[in-house]
Amino acid sequence: MAVSRKDDKGRALRKGESFRPSDGRYVFSYTDAYHIRHFIYSSDLAKLREKEDILKRDQLDGIDSYLAGRITLNEMFDRYISLKTNLRRTTKTNYIYMYNKFVRPKFGTRILGEIRYTDVRAFYKHLIVDGGMQANTASTIHGVLYPTFQMAVRDDIIRKNPTAGVLREIGDEVGKNKGIRHALTVEQQTAFMKFIKGHPVYDHWWTVFTVLLGTGLRCGEFIGLRWQDIDMEKRMINVNHALVRVSVKPGDRARRLGVSLPKTEAGIRTIPMMEQVLEAFKEEYERQSDIGFNKTVIEGMSGFIFQNSYGKVMCEQNINSAISRITEEYNHVENVRAAKEKREPVYLPHFSCHHLRHTFCTRLCENEQNLKVIQSIMGHANIKTTMDIYAEATDSKKQESIDKLSDIWKDF
Repeated sequence: MAVSRKDDKGRALRKGESFRPSDGRYVFSYTDAYHIRHFIYSSDLAKLREKEDILKRDQLDGIDSYLAGRITLNEMFDRYISLKTNLRRTTKTNYIYMYNKFVRPKFGTRILGEIRYTDVRAFYKHLIVDGGMQANTASTIHGVLYPTFQMAVRDDIIRKNPTAGVLREIGDEVGKNKGIRHALTVEQQTAFMKFIKGHPVYDHWWTVFTVLLGTGLRCGEFIGLRWQDIDMEKRMINVNHALVRVSVKPGDRARRLGVSLPKTEAGIRTIPMMEQVLEAFKEEYERQSDIGFNKTVIEGMSGFIFQNSYGKVMCEQNINSAISRITEEYNHVENVRAAKEKREPVYLPHFSCHHLRHTFCTRLCENEQNLKVIQSIMGHANIKTTMDIYAEATDSKKQESIDKLSDIWKDF
């Protein structure tokens, strides 16, 4: 196809530039570091030269513009996750699952070098605002995308990380409290436990929920507890592993249970037992002495404490299903009782196993001022997590403090 060294306006073109009268487009041709010839097109000479300037700047800085224009986000993530050998087993499994579910089908198919800050911002906003995604879930996705793009920056494939600062900006816009797992109130917690204790169907769950509400263990840490992890004499729980869902093959859906270290280094810890928790373990031991102990073996580990109706280790779904059944029946019974007693009913909200950890932490924050103690018991890697829960918990104590001050004020 014929090209000209001048455009249709008589303007002289630079080296590498040409004009195609047939379609009125400008072309800039160049050879990359691999001696492969490439072309840039534009219908406007000024815009073409803007692209040339960016290309020249990238070449001077060692940025691989060719690769940035060919590799997809999915391909970059696959490279990142395959090289990330220091991730916890549970964390890596969760990263792959979250990426495959929310990013890979659509956003992940985009060309890496074409993704801009506003594109990432629009993607996050769509997930949180339109999709109703919880803030902690969006944070997990960001925790996958940020290091993926950062690897591309370090490999000189792109110049800047387009995810930097996006989640913080979106969080400020949609509200800081969106997606917070609110703890059960003292009244709700008491009602839940009293309903279970002595119930003809749910009484055997009392030890399970006493331990969860009395230790703040993560669900995987709880179902992974073994009798050898419990020191009843010293009243200490040794948290040194967790049971998590793992894939048989990389990339497959996580199906079977496997053993993993806790979520973070801070997760390896000891937790002192309250009297109620100690009694729950003793009661569970006596019960299993009659019905039989858990004989499940997972990756060489055995001696697991809690078991389902089949005598196998529990899973998070077992616990969440029990919570759902118990709260549904409780609310029905409470509605009838409240009507008979002519009072407002105390309903239980919809909640999950993780809310019990949040509830324990809230009760701890309401009664303990030393944040380092709280952080250590909870196994929080970041003190900010502890501080956020502490701030939320102490908010409810403000009125109580004002009421006390009001009583003192009367004496002035």
